[in-house]
Amino acid sequence: MTGAELAKALFEAFATGDADTARALCSPDLKAIQNDGPKMDLDTVLYFAVAVKNAAPDFRYEEAVRSTTDTGFVEEHRVRGTFTKGGEIDLTVCIVGEVEGGKITVLREYFDPAGAAALAAALAF
Repeated sequence: MTGAELAKALFEAFATGDADTARALCSPDLKAIQNDGPKMDLDTVLYFAVAVKNAAPDFRYEEAVRSTTDTGFVEEHRVRGTFTKGGEIDLTVCIVGEVEGGKITVLREYFDPAGAAALAAALAF
């Protein structure tokens, strides 16, 4: 799979809450970072993805623009959903991914933290 194909498959798995498929696409040593924050491991990323899907059953990625790069992929998309406890999320996100041996090894995610406030409130962070 190209980097863009891996990105598409990963975000489809996140959107459906399919942690097993997401795990299969990633290296067990995956490192993920949001806005230059602390590094997260694969289990943390998957836990977060499932928690988001549970909090917003209609969680989805829209308007995805993705490209394969020499080291992986870049994807820009909008994150949208309605939370079961009320409120909505509509957030533009950019992800830079690194791929080695056909597996995603690094995810760097960038977004406006103010725009993610509804998500933080829904997850009680």
